Amino acid sequence: MGPNGAGKTNLLEAVHFLCLSKSFLTSSDSHVVRRGAPFFEIEGRFEGVHRSGLRVRLAYASAEGKRAFVNGSPLERLADLVGRVPVVVLSPADHLLTEGGPSERRRFLDQTLSQAFPVYLDDLMKYRRALKQRNALLLRMRRGASFASGTIEAWNEELALLGARIVTRRRRFLHRFAGFLTEAYDLLHATGDEPAATYAPSVAAEEQGGDADVEAFRQALARASRREREMGRTLVGPHLDEVTLTLGGFEVRPYASQGQHRTMSLAMRIATALFLHDHLEEPPLLLLDDVFGALDPGRTRAVLDLLTSDAIGQSLLTSARADSFSGLLDFEAPEHQAFSVVSGTVSPSPLSVLADAASPLS
Repeated sequence: MGPNGAGKTNLLEAVHFLCLSKSFLTSSDSHVVRRGAPFFEIEGRFEGVHRSGLRVRLAYASAEGKRAFVNGSPLERLADLVGRVPVVVLSPADHLLTEGGPSERRRFLDQTLSQAFPVYLDDLMKYRRALKQRNALLLRMRRGASFASGTIEAWNEELALLGARIVTRRRRFLHRFAGFLTEAYDLLHATGDEPAATYAPSVAAEEQGGDADVEAFRQALARASRREREMGRTLVGPHLDEVTLTLGGFEVRPYASQGQHRTMSLAMRIATALFLHDHLEEPPLLLLDDVFGALDPGRTRAVLDLLTSDAIGQSLLTSARADSFSGLLDFEAPEHQAFSVVSGTVSPSPLSVLADAASPLS
């Protein structure tokens, strides 16, 4: 806890870096470096319930890039860090998950599946490289450059094989995710319509899975060939897919109230934590960045009851106000600990001190 601008979110961002090798606030590592400093370095120790302890170090310098080390040994790829310490972030930006465009929900799919299935992350990275190369070729063709037909056909086959595997994995995940989403709604004491998340791929096969998805992808690329050359980019594939969120059969994005949007986005994150716990047999870290200000007292109590239950693992919360937790969390209990953050300095503090430090007038 601490006043706005004290550095609370930076602590959560550091943990996120150690789990996923990147920030949840910005896509540019250079924006994370302290002003005037040539680099940043983060180190943390993690103890799992079923896994052995890990010591993770991550360093970035603009001239050298980013490197990660686990128990003192360098990782060949930053991607090898993903999934070792599962993590889920809840933040004010989560409204984009339900209100934003399809890219927000694709990002949700990719981040969740990458932590659960290393092979998915490998396929996704290969797909993005192939997509970039194919788009570059299509753009040159649009500008009149000559090309060898075998080149575009090779990229077509690469996209079809990788794209089909990504689509299959996403579809299977959302089918399984449905139960966790319903459970999350129940745990949040949300009442009303049944929540659902439905996959809407840009390439749909009559028969799903395996060779059928690959063949459907090949045919979709063939049908889009002329338009792709006119526009200079790939027009079908998992990079354009959508996840439709509904409540009682009505689509959330255009029809839900603000309260329903908040509940749905919160349930999506809690359901992700439940899924990762079940799949990895390790409770993920939950990072909650100033999310309680937008919740009513009843929903705040439901979230805190959930965080202190056996259903969820360790949680790190930030808040500018201590009174949000008054009567709801006992910071004298050994399983809870309170810290004050002042001008970037973190120190353990009793709740009475935090209440003064986090008052609206500070």
